[in-house]
Amino acid sequence: MSETPDSAVRTYTEQHRAAFHDDLAEWLRIPSVSAQPEHDGDVRRSAEWLSAKLKETGFPVTEIWETPGAPAVFAEWPSEDRGAPTVLVYGHHDVQPAAREDGWATDPFEPVIRDGRMYGRGAADDKGQVFFHTLGVRAHLAATGRTTPAVNLKLLIEGEEESGSPNFRALAEQHAARLAADAVIVSDTGMWDEETPTVCTGMRGLAECEIELRGPAQDIHSGSFGGAVPNPATEIARLVAALHDENGKVAVPGFYDGVTDLTGTERALFAQLPFDEATWLRTAKSQAASGEAGYSTLERVWARPTAEVNGIGGGYQGAGSKTIIPSSALVKISFRLVDGQDPDRVQQAVRAWVESRVPAGIRHRITFQPATRPCLTPLDHPALQAVARAMGRAFQKKILFTREGGSGPAADLRDVLGAPVLFLGISVPSDGWHAPDEKVELDLLLKGVETTAYLWGELATALGR
Repeated sequence: MSETPDSAVRTYTEQHRAAFHDDLAEWLRIPSVSAQPEHDGDVRRSAEWLSAKLKETGFPVTEIWETPGAPAVFAEWPSEDRGAPTVLVYGHHDVQPAAREDGWATDPFEPVIRDGRMYGRGAADDKGQVFFHTLGVRAHLAATGRTTPAVNLKLLIEGEEESGSPNFRALAEQHAARLAADAVIVSDTGMWDEETPTVCTGMRGLAECEIELRGPAQDIHSGSFGGAVPNPATEIARLVAALHDENGKVAVPGFYDGVTDLTGTERALFAQLPFDEATWLRTAKSQAASGEAGYSTLERVWARPTAEVNGIGGGYQGAGSKTIIPSSALVKISFRLVDGQDPDRVQQAVRAWVESRVPAGIRHRITFQPATRPCLTPLDHPALQAVARAMGRAFQKKILFTREGGSGPAADLRDVLGAPVLFLGISVPSDGWHAPDEKVELDLLLKGVETTAYLWGELATALGR
């Protein structure tokens, strides 16, 4: 009896499992740590390795794109089908710093396989999740008898994501014509857990600032001058205390302008996830859940904007006492943003709010870091449904939906290319991104291969003109 297309994909994937593992391990041995200048050559070597491997996979076009920092890799494989949609895959080939003395059981850049898991820096974040696309497209061709993908397939794999993607937007703008696509697939996310396959529908944005208040020209005696001049440390505390109202909402006027509210359908889908708050709190190393009233814990971390104090200081911090009025104080605040919020408008609102609260005799300075925009794909978008169908075929389970509370450069691609962004990841929370003993579940990695093998046909149908 002849195989079905799905069983043919599984057969092909299993036949090439060992070579796939060997190739991934070879890539993981390259310590492409973008944050450490001594590894600049390794990041370049990683880009060159990937470019060569994509050429070997069958991509007729592979290029290394230079930036003022680390190089990115671009690859393209046009479809022979007239009118086929174009899909761009995004990922990154740089990794976080890692050293044996950080607590690794083995050398982080000498990958090992134990109990069905591959351990090594980048195994999940993000080399493993980039690399499953190579075997996936080959399985797609083998199972369908095609010689080219069902979509015009492009890859953009950057080399600075773990350093904040400082040159990524400029790179995307510079090459916008080459990157033009009908949809973007981001493979730098994960699933709920090993038993619950999920598709992420959005990521929050990020705006970070430092607020410094200055009062006296130097520290002064609190007995001689206390109670008679403004104290920067007191005023910074008042500013922080006023950041939220009694219901946990951010109290900055205009902060919520444009926010896309959760729909009833989204809230119901979130509620289907097997969430246990006690377990979540243990992971958070916290004793109680808290936040904006009227929302569940998952809704707070995925779909609501926030303001968090990341650090605060001013005045004497040493042992004992020093009776002064400090000359300055500061606070660092990060604002997580959701779909509909404009980072520029949020920054303007924060500046106006601070200015309105600073008393006479206090000078202030606000410094914002470059912002990351939020990104959300509607649940009913045909491309999102295509991703869910492909993943459902691979896992043979119902696919649920999540969002990510963190941030990334996905929104830059959406803004520059004007294309919807979809998230496809198979990593699970136990993979330990950025931590010692980072690993990837090899069976799940092969499910990622299967998903992409089905995905190109699903997207060709969903986005076909």
